Amino acid sequence: MQGETEADFDEDEEMPLTERDLADDAQWKLIQKNTFTRWANEHLKTVNKSLTDLDSDLADGLRLLALVEVLSGNKFKHINKRPNFRTQKLENVTMVLKYLEEDEGIRIVNIGELI
Repeated sequence: MQGETEADFDEDEEMPLTERDLADDAQWKLIQKNTFTRWANEHLKTVNKSLTDLDSDLADGLRLLALVEVLSGNKFKHINKRPNFRTQKLENVTMVLKYLEEDEGIRIVNIGELI
């Protein structure tokens, strides 16, 4: 982008992200991730569970399930207690997300394609 000026960009056109913008975004995401992890661990310690890595620790749905049980006071039935297969893990996560939407009225957005 050397030699380009602001006048070279159409006002309606979205400006490309600079490396600095990406670095700032990455830092913000890390802060959010760490904050959520600490918050979740405060609640999970009542059931002797914890999170260290959100991506892997929530993947099978068991700790997500435990967190929602602690927060809601409700117990889930019919869970895959030892999910070995991807389908079993997805069933657990899907069950929790459906509960949050249908029973708690929490709108879940931007994850539909991940499940």
